[in-house]
Amino acid sequence: MRSFKACLVLAALIVSAAAPANAQQVGVVAPLNGDYAVLGAQMLDGAGLAARNLDIDLTVIDEDCEGNNGASVAEALEDAGVGIAVGFFCSETLRTALPVLAEAGIPAITVSVRSLPLMTDALANGWPLFRLAPNRQDQVDAIVALIMTEWVDQPVALVDDGTIYYRELVNAVRNEIEARGLEPVFTDTFRPAQQQQLSLVRRLAQAGATRVLVGGTRGDVAIIGRDAREQGVALTLLGDDGLRAMESSPPLENGTLAIALPDYGALPPAAEIADAAIAADIVPEGYVVPGAAAVQVAGQALAAARADGGIDEVLVNNTFDTAIGPVRFTEQHELADNPFFLLRWQNGEFVPVFDSARE
Repeated sequence: MRSFKACLVLAALIVSAAAPANAQQVGVVAPLNGDYAVLGAQMLDGAGLAARNLDIDLTVIDEDCEGNNGASVAEALEDAGVGIAVGFFCSETLRTALPVLAEAGIPAITVSVRSLPLMTDALANGWPLFRLAPNRQDQVDAIVALIMTEWVDQPVALVDDGTIYYRELVNAVRNEIEARGLEPVFTDTFRPAQQQQLSLVRRLAQAGATRVLVGGTRGDVAIIGRDAREQGVALTLLGDDGLRAMESSPPLENGTLAIALPDYGALPPAAEIADAAIAADIVPEGYVVPGAAAVQVAGQALAAARADGGIDEVLVNNTFDTAIGPVRFTEQHELADNPFFLLRWQNGEFVPVFDSARE
């Protein structure tokens, strides 16, 4: 069995060899095997690209996402002398790693875990968890903000596919918009994974809906959009981050909207990292750019802590220049700026709608 303490990958070894003797030590915790290995590889690619131009030595620790191994991960990070650890794709790892990291004074910056209860526990117990990713509420907040600004004077419908995730998402949105005085003209649960959704489209038309939040998969949203077009029913469909899944058949209709994380590699703040990635035959997608941003935050925070002391205070009280744009953390260790963008599907790709998203 591979040892947590010895689990270094080639990218980390290259960075380590090139780093000065007094380099800051940053841990990268990511899955190197199994179902999530592709995400871990993206993370490591981005981390390595960012570390090239920084006074940083990376130590890479394998994350197998089993709850009883978090303490071993934390001990490996402590033994390596890291000042900050980034990555952490699994809440199971974090829950058992954080108590050990707290004793060692090593903050953890997750690029993936969205759990609200975990952050609540971290704050209550003084565990040093920071989130460089959206939490579960951020997407709801972004959807509500869009509806209450762009759609507030339109007949809005809310539909979901009956799964726990989408039912809870749509119900959360419904509760918030109704509390603000906006009553949907139509709400319903549809049967997912059907070849057509003509009945749903007709009922939406009869209710007079023109704007529809669809809690469902990319395939279901595409079918609803196709059927609406073929029936001559003008509907603007809005989905969530799941619409950035693999291409479906039929394809999404032009104009389909998504509240989702953008392709960071295509945005201006990532230009330098994206160029470096392409030069290294790396596609700047997935966790490549967030991985680079996490290392950039870590490097800047460690450098500031040399002068100011108190790494947790430095993380909360500073703005960091990164490949995903300026990053600030709140007192609750969450991102100060909601990371979700409004995206529009146009000619085979999602593009940011910048008048409703962060520049």
